[in-house]
Amino acid sequence: METETATRWLTNAEQCAWRTHLEVNRLLTYQLEKDLQPFGLTMNDYEILVNLSESEDHRMRMSDLAAATLQSKSRLSHQVTRLENADLVRRQHCESDRRGLFAVLTDHGMETMRKVSPSHVASVRRHFIDLLSPEALSELDKALKPIAEHLRDQRGRF
Repeated sequence: METETATRWLTNAEQCAWRTHLEVNRLLTYQLEKDLQPFGLTMNDYEILVNLSESEDHRMRMSDLAAATLQSKSRLSHQVTRLENADLVRRQHCESDRRGLFAVLTDHGMETMRKVSPSHVASVRRHFIDLLSPEALSELDKALKPIAEHLRDQRGRF
C-alpha cells in the first residue's frame, strides 16, 4: 500500500529566496555569455578551455572532461569538435588505452585563454563579485557549500 506524504510547500521567504536564486543564475549566465560573444566563445566553450588550461599538460581524458563540465560524452564530443575546428583544442589518442581520448589545449587555445580570461574575470567582478561585500561573499560561500556537497554526492550515486 502506497503512503502519501504531505507536500512541504515553500514558505513565502523560502519561495522568494528560491526564485531570486533562479533569476540571478539565469541573468548572470546570460550576461557572462553575452560578454564572451565578442571572442566567439560560449560559457560551455570557456569552461572546457579553463579545465584544460588548469590541468596537467593542458589535457584531460574526454570522460573526465565530460564529468568536470557536467556534460554528456556525446555533447562534449560535439563541443570539442567545434573547438577543434577553431584550432583551440585537439584530440589525442591515449597510448595506454586504445579506446581512450584526450582533449588537449592547443597553443592557439592557450593564447585565446590569455586574451579572453582578463575580460571574463572583469565581467564576473562587474556582475557578481563587486556587488557584494567581502562579508556577504563569505556568507554566500558558507551557505552554498552544503548544497554543492549534497549535489556532488547525489551525482555520484547515478
